[in-house]
Amino acid sequence: MYLAISWQELTGWLALADFLIVSLTLLSILSLKKESISATAWCMTVLFMNIFGVILYWTFGYQSLQRPLRRKKQHAEAFRKRVATNPVPAAVQAGFGDDLAQLAIRLGASPVVSGNRVDFYHEGATAFEAMLAAIRGAQKQVQIEFFIFRADESGTAFIDALVERLRAGVQVRFLYDAVGSWGLHRKLLKRLSEAGGKVSPFLTLLNPLRRRIQINLRNHRKILIVDDCIGFTGGFNIGDEYLGKHAFFGHWRDMFVRVEGPAVHWMQRVFLEDWDFATESHSPEVETNPTPEAKGDVPVQVAWSGPDQDIRTIRETYFAAIMRAEKRVWIATPYFVPDAGLLDALCLAARSGRDVRLLLPFRPDKWLPFLAGRFYWSEALAAGVKLYQYTRGFLHLKLMIVDDGWASVGSANFDNRSLLLNFEMTCLIQAKESVDNLETAFLHDLSQSIRVNAVEYAGRGFVGRMTENACRLMSPVL
Repeated sequence: MYLAISWQELTGWLALADFLIVSLTLLSILSLKKESISATAWCMTVLFMNIFGVILYWTFGYQSLQRPLRRKKQHAEAFRKRVATNPVPAAVQAGFGDDLAQLAIRLGASPVVSGNRVDFYHEGATAFEAMLAAIRGAQKQVQIEFFIFRADESGTAFIDALVERLRAGVQVRFLYDAVGSWGLHRKLLKRLSEAGGKVSPFLTLLNPLRRRIQINLRNHRKILIVDDCIGFTGGFNIGDEYLGKHAFFGHWRDMFVRVEGPAVHWMQRVFLEDWDFATESHSPEVETNPTPEAKGDVPVQVAWSGPDQDIRTIRETYFAAIMRAEKRVWIATPYFVPDAGLLDALCLAARSGRDVRLLLPFRPDKWLPFLAGRFYWSEALAAGVKLYQYTRGFLHLKLMIVDDGWASVGSANFDNRSLLLNFEMTCLIQAKESVDNLETAFLHDLSQSIRVNAVEYAGRGFVGRMTENACRLMSPVL
């Protein structure tokens, strides 16, 4: 009898605890989620999945008031005040009256700066060799930041090059994302540290001192800065699969851009802001280093964004670019999970007669975002968007071309995770010759792709449609 009463009391207390936990979680969602779709999706997840939904939210969905995010935002503001005394000289500013460029500045991007040389790399082998050549030629400093850095043959080659430069007296700063580079061996990092390099993770996964497990808010940027005047960014991480050595994916289609000139000043500022936050240090050289001298004639604007910003710079710039397109919008992305506004912008552009093309993978590396993204294909196809799937291997590049003189090449995917949750960076390139180069590469990719037929796609099976519908409920964190 006593045991039966005890279990009844325990059940009552558990029910009360469940009610309180769910209620507090719903209040958190309603107070923190600004986007109605995200708030609705998370509320439904918690209501239908109960405690499991609560765990999902606090693990993947809660980011606005976390201590590290507040600290990152405060640190970024302090950093920008420090470096405000060393702006880019007016002599190297492009001075364009272009509305989109000026809007991007108001959204948080750098000024458009001319005098840059820009080179594109469409294959892993050429991109890796260019980066290694720049590192081996370094005379003063190498600053490197990647989301994924593997401890394989490719990663070891980079560590070897960095250690050699350290022994030659070159300074090295090595920043890696703690989740993306989860398998990076300590032995490899120890080689850098023992040679005199400075090494730091970005937002460690588990920090007992701060009582948190941090999975969201990842640093998805890929940045290499050499001697303050050469900068690389794009979609490649460091690992053998990016060289096409993965048995399942085979050929890996990606893109990296090498910038030499004044725009590197802004790329370096993004790195140093991340480095100062991760190491809780102060990098005085950003206040004293001269702006790199002109090396070409390509205007470049650097845009970066993350959950520490009130305005999602890259997302808003993409939205504005699509809405202002007069001729075309071509997008290549491995993950297409747009929010409602971006999807509406693409559909409106297509219905307005713009040439809107989406290039996506045929063979995905992650099934959940791939299936969630397919849910949005029907609406896009119905609006007249031309949708292609790359069949030669895996498509991983992040590219947007608008009209004849504007393009974006960087680390951001066309999904909520990149545009709302991750720390990203992209180069906005405003030169017809460079855009023509990217157009040629895009058309070549289309020749190795299949176009999705709207009628055939509409006739796909019931199970497939329901699976896509279920997966899209996770769109806010994909």
